[in-house]
Amino acid sequence: MEGKIRNKVHLLMLAAATGSFIGLSGCASTGQFEDLQAQINAVSADAKAARTEAANANAKANEAMNAANSAVNTANSAANTANEANRRSMETETKIDRMFKKAMHK
Repeated sequence: MEGKIRNKVHLLMLAAATGSFIGLSGCASTGQFEDLQAQINAVSADAKAARTEAANANAKANEAMNAANSAVNTANSAANTANEANRRSMETETKIDRMFKKAMHK
């Protein structure tokens, strides 16, 4: 019972608030609506500009990521080449060492 009364009071308050809003909005002049529309248009333009800037920043970030990935690949290739050169150098040193020791034993 008490819940039904609260719901009715709530509904009555909502209806009064809605009526007040409609009544007050009827008092607004055309100039006020034009000002509001101009503000809405300005906000919309700002949002569009922000989306464009974000898209440009995203594209530049993707370019930077691609450049970084390319640099990593180049660095990995250089490291592999250096490791291979080091391995061959050590093999050559071992062969020369064996040849020297073999020559010394004769």
